[in-house]
Amino acid sequence: MNKDNYDLIVIGGGILGTFHALHALKLGKKVLQLEKDNYPVGSTVRNFGQVIPSGMTGKWFEYGIRSLQIYQEIQGEFDISVRKNGSVYIGSDEDEVMLLHELKAHYDRLGYNQTMMNQKQVLEKYTSVRSSYAKEALFFGDEISVEPERMIYRLQEYMQQKFEYYLLLYNAPAIDCEPNGDGVRVKISNGNVFYAAKAIICNGYEFKLLFPDVFKESGQVISKLQMMRTTSLNPKGLAGNILTGLTIRRYESFEEYCPSFKSVKTPDHYLELREMGIHMLFKTAVDGSIIIGDSHEYADVNSFDNLGFNINSHINELMLAEAERIVDLEVRKIASSWAGYYPQHPDKHILEFDFDDCIHIRTCIGGKGMTAGAGYSEDSLHKIFNV
Repeated sequence: MNKDNYDLIVIGGGILGTFHALHALKLGKKVLQLEKDNYPVGSTVRNFGQVIPSGMTGKWFEYGIRSLQIYQEIQGEFDISVRKNGSVYIGSDEDEVMLLHELKAHYDRLGYNQTMMNQKQVLEKYTSVRSSYAKEALFFGDEISVEPERMIYRLQEYMQQKFEYYLLLYNAPAIDCEPNGDGVRVKISNGNVFYAAKAIICNGYEFKLLFPDVFKESGQVISKLQMMRTTSLNPKGLAGNILTGLTIRRYESFEEYCPSFKSVKTPDHYLELREMGIHMLFKTAVDGSIIIGDSHEYADVNSFDNLGFNINSHINELMLAEAERIVDLEVRKIASSWAGYYPQHPDKHILEFDFDDCIHIRTCIGGKGMTAGAGYSEDSLHKIFNV
């Protein structure tokens, strides 16, 4: 086989593209993956690294469950930074506790493992959480976390070691992708041309470079998130995925499965936080630092540059003040802060476009990539190859 001919070319080096490539390799396909930057720098590495199916609904919950299995299968062979410390939703008032009990009832019916914790149990397990905040909590022991700035590189290293017919090229922006006979032709910026039976485009909102008309009419919006990382605080009681009252009031699983969700009022102290799209999450990294966030600002995909690249200090201050209300830690010892960007759609969970059965756009997964991307990519890849 000519070295420039492949069964599949994946455009995009983030989580969606990489897991599409992995599942193709597991089918015995010859795969070329192209990443335009020196290495992945987008939303795949600018997040908490939380894998939490409990926050998903419908088929995305199922994709999340499958993702848990995929992560742990790989971790059994190669360290991609998976840690199984579970997820906990901590309720801070009567309404949030009511929603926790309603979500527990849903997952009891579904048979998804979880445990309700009273205040004493919460404070014994999560010793950094303030007693004035925690009332009750819902704990999902099977859920996992990864190190976002490390996982994708370790996953790609694993694939390079395990699969003979996998080529990953960094600094390889695709500037043309078009049907070519029974397959597809892809050209990168240095002039090299590659051929494959199929191409899958998973490069976030940047498919405008290849398919500007589809991009313009896609209807997606871009979400800008602000996040922070503390210095190494080494908290003794903050392991796993820590989700709080604002998360309970935001995540789709609560909205979909809790009968009381729409009748719950927003307390005055949450009003500005909700206006800024803030819901407070914590994740302790392996170096003892804590990732804190996040906020959400939105812009139409055709004018997303209006979001800017600046960090809004008032948003960070709102998050830090709320963090101090939740945990008894020196959260203002901030080592870094950043903005992340990801595309999402107001009506669709993901954007899928198919051209001539050889070019397939799979993007705009929103904030579900780390949780559901592995499972979704498996299903997507199998459908593309009709297996």
